[in-house]
Amino acid sequence: MKKISFISIILAGIVLSSCNSDKTLQLNRKNVDKVLAAMTLEEKVHLLIGTGMAGFGGDSAVVGETKNLVPGAAGTTYPIPRLGIPAIVLADGPAGLRIAPKREDDSATYYCTAFPIATMLSSTWNTKLVENVGEAMGNEVLEYGVDVLLGPGMNIHRNPLCGRNFEYYSEDPVISGKMAAAITRGVQSNGVGVSLKHFAANNQETNRMENDVRISQRALREIYLKGFEIAVREAQPRTVMTSYNRINGVYSSESKELLTAVLRDEWGFNGAVMTDWFGGKNAPAQVAAGNDMLQPGTRQQYDAILAAVNDGTLDIADIDRNVKRILNLIVQSPRFKNYQFGNKPDLKAHALITRNSANEGIVLLENNGALPFNENIKTVAAYGITSYDFISGGTGSGDVNEAYTVSLKDALAAAGYKLNCELSTLYENHIAAENEKNKPDPNNRFAMFMPKIRAAELLPDEKQLAKTVAESDIALITIGRNSGEFADRTLADFSLTTTEHQLIENVAAAYHAANKQVVVVLNIGGVIETASWKTLPDAVLLAWQPGQEGGNSVVDILSGKINPSGKLPMTFPVNYMDVASSVNFPFDYTAPKMPVIFPADNAKKEPVKNVDYTNYEEDIYVGYRYFSTFDAAVSYPFGYGLSYTEFEYSNPKISGKNGNYKIYIDVKNIGQVAGKEIVELYVAAPAKTMKKPAKELKAFAKTKLLAPNETQRITLELTPSLLASFNESTAQWLVEQGDYTAQIAASAADVRQTVNFSVASEIVAGKAGNVKF
Repeated sequence: MKKISFISIILAGIVLSSCNSDKTLQLNRKNVDKVLAAMTLEEKVHLLIGTGMAGFGGDSAVVGETKNLVPGAAGTTYPIPRLGIPAIVLADGPAGLRIAPKREDDSATYYCTAFPIATMLSSTWNTKLVENVGEAMGNEVLEYGVDVLLGPGMNIHRNPLCGRNFEYYSEDPVISGKMAAAITRGVQSNGVGVSLKHFAANNQETNRMENDVRISQRALREIYLKGFEIAVREAQPRTVMTSYNRINGVYSSESKELLTAVLRDEWGFNGAVMTDWFGGKNAPAQVAAGNDMLQPGTRQQYDAILAAVNDGTLDIADIDRNVKRILNLIVQSPRFKNYQFGNKPDLKAHALITRNSANEGIVLLENNGALPFNENIKTVAAYGITSYDFISGGTGSGDVNEAYTVSLKDALAAAGYKLNCELSTLYENHIAAENEKNKPDPNNRFAMFMPKIRAAELLPDEKQLAKTVAESDIALITIGRNSGEFADRTLADFSLTTTEHQLIENVAAAYHAANKQVVVVLNIGGVIETASWKTLPDAVLLAWQPGQEGGNSVVDILSGKINPSGKLPMTFPVNYMDVASSVNFPFDYTAPKMPVIFPADNAKKEPVKNVDYTNYEEDIYVGYRYFSTFDAAVSYPFGYGLSYTEFEYSNPKISGKNGNYKIYIDVKNIGQVAGKEIVELYVAAPAKTMKKPAKELKAFAKTKLLAPNETQRITLELTPSLLASFNESTAQWLVEQGDYTAQIAASAADVRQTVNFSVASEIVAGKAGNVKF
């Protein structure tokens, strides 16, 4: 007998459904309940599990008719034509839409804009700017026919070596939540949806499918859930994506406490929840927990859900509830509304947006008079392979298929600077030879997700260096780092290589001997070690991974066209082991050469610390909360960043009572050039019944562009929900009675003014009921 595949059955079902479609009942916004009642159990289960992914997971439930709706998209929902239920399209990612740039038998191109990575956007501390980025990003989602963008990512930077930190905003939940809310509002203003991810506590890539996060209720609530809460309450994302990991033994996608009690009942989320691709193990448990959609969908999940309904272990009411949420998502989508997308977003306008947003996210770390370039700088010697092979963003689902990336070399030339040609040729020939040697394996289906093997750094010899010093006015050294999905960074990646360190030493010594200056540019996706070398050059500029216009953005700062106004959304430690989570992170783990998509069942294996489970022993003391509380030295503090001008803070005032306060401060530009300043509000709280960090960020604001001698009055607000700490014994958010100090600061280590206030009696800002993870 001829064997009939599951895919054939599905496709036949679609055709049959199309032929026998019920024209009297077609889905619309007002009849979701009627359509739900008309669906068969099989149709409902199909809608819960997506349409599969070819080549992954064996029995993937692939619907061939949907995979080409938008080639290169991550997935789709299941179509049911007889009821007027279309497939909607889901696509990555956090730094811009990720789809295939070229299509078979099609001469057109479908490039998308590579915007700055999330870490860089948070370095702007400018929510309005980030919302504008979201608007442009969402326009591309709309015009390329995608319905849900799988981002933003907003997990906490618990450790600087997390491979996906570049997709996330900060070590602090307030700035993470505010930035995610801003970009969500921007994207969704186009009528498309986002998916906040990865919910929750997804803070390492090592064994990410199986890792068990062992964490206190308080740390989970205050640090790892708070940002999601802010984004959900302020922006109402259409979807939330669960994380792969377990939390205290339970997979996030199978946790009713997380997905129903907290996300929906406490926070008021009214959208749909989906898994990360192939996340979780128990499909019926995911459905029961409130994980509405299992992506990308497999035959095993389909069979398991049907079997659970039939044997009574899964309530049909849970299925109906989840299906209704997916139907509500579908009726909001552009595809359901028959939006006629044109595949022609304004990429030129969006390139300008990415350039301007990167300008505000670049952080000036050191400056001994080298920046901005003075009028005598005409010829620049560009050292470092990354000056010529600039990194626009990270890899994996956070990558974007952009049309181009502007290198520093090209940007300097476009701005009128002359490059040392002999040095440029030396580097470009070296890079070409290295790239030929490091070509990816064409048979590796994971190649698109893996970080590119970059050329080894080049160290010019003494003769070449002397010649270049004589022929150039200033030296520019670019240090590059990439990161991405599937693997965490290593200690070697955190530190400069011997060659990189020697390059900075040699170039600095040679140029200083000739009374010339040296600038280092960091084109990196995450924190690196800086303490051992940062005093060698005359300036250090942190450019992050600034998107496709990155070279132009950096040169805008170098030339003085733009005054840098970015500040760090995380701490740069002196040494890696100074980080509170370092001993509870797999920094010394040797990852497999190939990504592990489907881990083996390790139930009988002895669990390995920091791989199979990770103890969050640092508790609430993440990032600056640790360094400030325990007075530990850092290389650069949280919130730090220099400018080409200076600002004065004066006339602080406070008004309000009962946990609701407004704090006012005058910020004056006392320098010689126009600039923007970021004002950070930290609160030092009493620790009567609970331990507290020395300070916590509660609010922030960025001034407009202030002319010299111009002053702006800034208002910062505090609420009980921002001031409260989570009391585990009572399961309440409490603002303790006592005296508080509001610190108005330029960084966590640079407090400019303070105001004091008192809370007369304890305030209950929220209750968690009996929810416990």
